[in-house]
Amino acid sequence: MQNILLTGGAGYIGSHIAVELINAGYFPVIIDNLANSSEKSVERVGKITGVTPKFYRGDCRDEKLLDKIFVEAQISCVIHLAGLKAVGESVEKPLEYYDNNLNATIALCRSMKKAGVKNFIFSSSATVYNSKNPMPLSEDSVTGGCTNPYGWTKYMIEQILSGVQKANPDWSVTLLRYFNPVGAHKSGLIGENPRGIPNNLMPFITQVATGKREKLNIFGNDYPTKDGTCIRDYIHVLDLAKGHVKAIEYTLNHNGVEVFNLGTGQGYSVLDMVEAFQKANNIKLPYTFAPRRAGDLTECYSTPAKANKILGWKAEETLETMCADSWNWQRQNPNGYEE
Repeated sequence: MQNILLTGGAGYIGSHIAVELINAGYFPVIIDNLANSSEKSVERVGKITGVTPKFYRGDCRDEKLLDKIFVEAQISCVIHLAGLKAVGESVEKPLEYYDNNLNATIALCRSMKKAGVKNFIFSSSATVYNSKNPMPLSEDSVTGGCTNPYGWTKYMIEQILSGVQKANPDWSVTLLRYFNPVGAHKSGLIGENPRGIPNNLMPFITQVATGKREKLNIFGNDYPTKDGTCIRDYIHVLDLAKGHVKAIEYTLNHNGVEVFNLGTGQGYSVLDMVEAFQKANNIKLPYTFAPRRAGDLTECYSTPAKANKILGWKAEETLETMCADSWNWQRQNPNGYEE
């Protein structure tokens, strides 16, 4: 059994990847500083699968701890998810984002080199694409010219990893550009659990549905789209997690740098999402329109054709199941992982 290091593996996406890794016969080893996650998610991965990942509490900038993990856990591949990830917050706190996201990656690469680990999968983002690209976005679309520091950190990390691979030709680097993950595990045991006010649409919707928040704020209704609200490519977190299993198979068998979009290829507006949630769960959501947020693009959706063809991966979950699974998680866990 191969051991896979998941940095930030106790978080929303990481916990779902851990489940899919175990289902595929891998063993996840998690490092997480729990800044925006809970150790309970690791326990619940064990409940779902019957196998509890090995957990280290710590920061990815702590190179000594990383060195210890690589020696103890015999890692064959790294999936690097750890990082600060809120677009709006990154505009307010650029230094924290550059420090955390870039330095964690640099420390990780140095530690991997010492340990002789050469397989790296990076959790990148659609925010690396230039805002002037026509839709849909392919892996060949223009990158850079990012609209916020969060996007710039993802862009810079892609450059760092490409440079490391060029200097070390026996390395394999796979860059996975995520679109908008939503949904939760079918069991309702793990899901998205943001601290404070959610930055993402779906947890905000589900918190309004539970009565935790009075109403949904939709940022901007004057965009040049069919209903004036932003358009995004929403992907079920389970489909996203399965994409990582396919990426491991690819990474372990190919040297070089490869980029894949993980999205559905379908753009939905904010109002589409509200209507889909109401329909899937038979719930009425109060909402109001608020001013646009800094750094938000009008539309952003992918073509996942390359991942379909080369990885043999395809998003299979529907918008309805994304909404139903999100609500199933929130209804069972109105306060997330807190009792």
